[in-house]
Amino acid sequence: MADPEQGNQTSIMGFILLGFGNFHELQILLFPLFLVIYVVTMAGNTAIVVLVVADQHLHTPMYFFLGNLSCLEACYSSTILPRMLASLLSGDKTISFAGCLIQFYIFGSLLSTECCLLSAMSYDRYLAICKPLHYAARMNSGFSLQLAAGSWLSGFAAGTITACWLSQQIYCGPNEIDHFFCDYTPLIKLSCSDTSRMVLVVFLNCCIFILPPFLLTLTSYMCIISAILRIPSSTGRQKAFSTCSSHLIVLTVFYGTLIIVYVLPDTAVLCNLNKVFSIFYTMLTPMVNTLIYSLRNQEVKVALRKALSKTVTSMSICK
Repeated sequence: MADPEQGNQTSIMGFILLGFGNFHELQILLFPLFLVIYVVTMAGNTAIVVLVVADQHLHTPMYFFLGNLSCLEACYSSTILPRMLASLLSGDKTISFAGCLIQFYIFGSLLSTECCLLSAMSYDRYLAICKPLHYAARMNSGFSLQLAAGSWLSGFAAGTITACWLSQQIYCGPNEIDHFFCDYTPLIKLSCSDTSRMVLVVFLNCCIFILPPFLLTLTSYMCIISAILRIPSSTGRQKAFSTCSSHLIVLTVFYGTLIIVYVLPDTAVLCNLNKVFSIFYTMLTPMVNTLIYSLRNQEVKVALRKALSKTVTSMSICK
């Protein structure tokens, strides 16, 4: 798995993803568990995208962003879970250098895009709750399209920069990645090159593409919560909070686990837990998002019932 390079260094041609090898007693349960998570995630997110496209009542900025988020999370899960399921089934844990880099590039780009999309969704809720009289004028279809396109472009720009720098690193030592996918931190730990510039580039990348959306999201919800608390009636506060509570739950889980994995110091205790925390934003969040947005949203439930009713009627006519 190594190729001679100049001097006495060798370049790794592939990696071994150890996955959950340290949980031997759980191996037999992991495949069906992750398979169910993947099927539910794909079915739920696909259903939301189809509903948003097909139902005229959902052709609003809020559901446009939700459709983008569901599409992103279907792609997001497909970047990691199918390969991990194949590994659990076959026992083959190897991945080529190119395959590892591509997985990281797509994963990193979609992660950055999700930060931007969640920020756009929080701004949409801010306008709806704090500036309701200006909402229709500001959050029109053209502006919401620009926000969504900007989110995707920014996310993939951030992923491209990081992946290009990561591809220039030399990997000449151990090739075992103690993770279930190719992530930035374990890859940097295996690099034999001087990673100081790489770390600086990633830090600047985060300051440009990740930090501003996070701060905008945080500011939007501080303003939203402040506005809700100023509503005199408890019924009005409850109604206003219900329109953004599901989004707030998603944000808390998503950013909470990201901060634990990527921001907190890399201590021995956290190092062992990071793999478990990574499950939240790579697998559970994409699955739970669909349940939260569908079960807690009356308009989505109505659209789903209408779609199911039409499907049943069509099947009856065909028979």
